[in-house]
Amino acid sequence: MSILRTILTVLWRIWFYILLVIPILIMFPVLVVFSSAERLYPKYYVCARIWAKCILYGMGFYPEIKRMQQLDPKQNYMLVANHTSMIDIMMMLVIIKQPFIFVGKRELAKIPVFGFFYRKTNITVDRNSNKSKQDVVIEARRRLDMGESICIFPEGGVPEDRSLVLDTFKDGAFRLAIAHQIPIVPITFYDNKKRFSYKFISGGPGKLRVKIHEFISTEGMQPGDRRDLRNQTRQVIFEELSKDVEKKEAV
Repeated sequence: MSILRTILTVLWRIWFYILLVIPILIMFPVLVVFSSAERLYPKYYVCARIWAKCILYGMGFYPEIKRMQQLDPKQNYMLVANHTSMIDIMMMLVIIKQPFIFVGKRELAKIPVFGFFYRKTNITVDRNSNKSKQDVVIEARRRLDMGESICIFPEGGVPEDRSLVLDTFKDGAFRLAIAHQIPIVPITFYDNKKRFSYKFISGGPGKLRVKIHEFISTEGMQPGDRRDLRNQTRQVIFEELSKDVEKKEAV
């Protein structure tokens, strides 16, 4: 990579963190009000989607969404996707119009300004604490009982091996989906890792393709079915990513 390109990439990365904060500061009074009560969350979610769009389009990304099935506003869902980048959060907010909450790692709550609202409106987990994991299950069940949808990245984090197509899935999302008899919505992000990986000097503007697959019903499933459900969901996303890799290699 040339020195000029390296400098431009660093500046572009710094611009991301500026974009992360500026919309929040502009909307700060409104966000404080809308995040103060769970009944106001749908209004907060509208602001969160504006924030996400400011970041994606401000970074020169443009989502290309393929929907195999439409979400019903009267139904709640378990949203699951492959996790490869910080922009996975923004992408999820942009592609899903119906309010949902994230179950995510507690470290995100430490990000200045953003972390304050993330902690107030979503469910955070310390993956090194069994008590925290138990508390997450209880809180997730409570929010599902309220009729809210939930998004979980079932890999449990971004894989350290960047060559890995898709890491193994953990059971939590599928256990909750079966307990509440709600559909799984598999989602594939194709380009997020390429466009904005966790390697600082990398990436660039461009298209972000995403596919919302046909939903997987959990109707009639029992707790013992969670592994089959987990494997079925992972296979949908894995096959999609593998086909995309094969296409690129063939070019």
